[in-house]
Amino acid sequence: MTFSTYIVLITILVMIVALVKDAMRPGLIIFSSAVLLMVLGIITPNELVAGFSNKGMLTIAALFLVSEGVRYSGVLNKVANIALPKKKRSVPRLLLSIMLPISGLSAFLNNTPVVIIFGPVIKNWAQKIGLSPKKFLIPLSYATIFGGICTLIGTSTNLVVDGMMQEAGFEGLGMFELGKIGFAIALVGFLYVSFIGQHFLPDAKKLKNANRNNDKEYYYSLSVTQNSKYIGEIIKNGALNDFKDITVVAVERENQTFDCNTDRVVLQEEDTLLIRGYSEDIESVLQLSGLKINTQGNIDAILKEEDLHRIEVVLAPRFPGIGSTLEEFDFPARYQSVVLALHRNGSSISSNLSKERLRPGDTLVLMANEEFVETWKESKIFFLISSKGEVEKPVKTYKIGWTILILMMMILGATFGDYLPTVKGNQPDMFFFASLAAVLMAIFKVFPPKKYSKAISWDVLITIASAFAISKALVNSGAAQQIAQWSINLVKHMGPGAVLAVIYLLTMVFTEVITNNAAAAIAFPIAMSAAHQLGVDPRPFFIAIAIAASASFSTPIGYQTNMIVQAIGNYKFRDYLRIGIPMNILAFLISVFLIPLIWKF
Repeated sequence: MTFSTYIVLITILVMIVALVKDAMRPGLIIFSSAVLLMVLGIITPNELVAGFSNKGMLTIAALFLVSEGVRYSGVLNKVANIALPKKKRSVPRLLLSIMLPISGLSAFLNNTPVVIIFGPVIKNWAQKIGLSPKKFLIPLSYATIFGGICTLIGTSTNLVVDGMMQEAGFEGLGMFELGKIGFAIALVGFLYVSFIGQHFLPDAKKLKNANRNNDKEYYYSLSVTQNSKYIGEIIKNGALNDFKDITVVAVERENQTFDCNTDRVVLQEEDTLLIRGYSEDIESVLQLSGLKINTQGNIDAILKEEDLHRIEVVLAPRFPGIGSTLEEFDFPARYQSVVLALHRNGSSISSNLSKERLRPGDTLVLMANEEFVETWKESKIFFLISSKGEVEKPVKTYKIGWTILILMMMILGATFGDYLPTVKGNQPDMFFFASLAAVLMAIFKVFPPKKYSKAISWDVLITIASAFAISKALVNSGAAQQIAQWSINLVKHMGPGAVLAVIYLLTMVFTEVITNNAAAAIAFPIAMSAAHQLGVDPRPFFIAIAIAASASFSTPIGYQTNMIVQAIGNYKFRDYLRIGIPMNILAFLISVFLIPLIWKF
């Protein structure tokens, strides 16, 4: 290996570690890595910026606007209300009846808005019929993944692979070409999740309180005020008078901590109580005189007590305070709100809350006024906002007709574009129709035209464009050829099918720990080099990369929709491992068996 090869491999390794540790936003991490490789002369400035003009990347930008139009129109809300069964049935039947239509939607729409809208609706629906939402929310995310791998526009990863194929001089992917393998994975996935996988998810019947089995428990801090009626009250086994459904975990007094589960504590003035309860219980605590809730920020300076409401928010990757501590990030000044509690990865953060660095997917309990929801519910910095339950979004029915017509035009145009007349020698393709659809939605004000930039996830686009530069560095340095050679030597006696399996596994591991788009871009040159060294058609390898980069089932961090439902459903990391690893194995086996049969080497 050359010196450049080592430099590129070390840079990618450091980049992956930074992505896993959430050191910065993914786009900035990958862009910084690409800039470093440019400074070291491994890629040129033109090669660094080339990805920003890639047709696949620009198609994704247009589809962000199309998805925003669909979200604003209320089409998804209508579908959600129609699709959800009205009667309680067996869990497998319910799962199938929910997953099938959601996969159909996700085949043509960005998965994120589908999950954002369906997630709270499914949670409330499941609770009403007496079942645990945890049985349905991870399957909701999986359903969007199943749909996404069936079409060219089902997920941005497919468009990334398509763009790189065309850039390398190969024929791009057809609208339903990936469906030849995607439909098989989706079918097996439906059956696995409905009849087997759902048993690996938490069961409501094992929990004592059926109405609360899916709510999160949070830790709150209270102070005993001067002349409080609670002075002299005794806490025994975590119980205190007037505290319904709330447990006193500990009492702090003059640098001493008393465990209320074991110690008998007599309250004194200025004691600090660490209590544990569900988010809704905080409202009853606020009505008690003699106790003051401790917040991250001074709420009295900005809000009147009668205007306050408890609000739960889930932080999106675009939230500006990602990486900052609650102490550093001034919630009162920025959002006229204060933080009461934080929930992460299925657990509540109970100590040193002010020192916690915020991460995507964190759930915060805020105290804010009613204007907070109206101001921020359409924002891209929060995935979900709930205030005393689900916040209903009014359905704009007059826009539904335009939305459906524009979507049908885009889908039919992209599918049959090869049969349409050329426009000054240019054949209409997916980029052509996605761009046209976005402009039409703006003209007819399906989404607010003046706010169009907020609908685009710039970090995703920067991630994709920068990943193209990393991909070019792999080629220029010889690293792609070297990794391909290692893969071939590992299984060379077993033929190209075994090499395809290695490339699939490599991409699958990448996508579980870094972004799926970056995983596809990094694996692409390795696959192309392997095909060249074997003297075979690289198309089967490209198909494997597209499938593997999207088939992220085993971790909440591997796919954005997994992270969203984790916050809504209060899942733990191990829940994903239990149900996701078998699904990863099934997708792998189906892919390595069927791909060589459909796309010949």
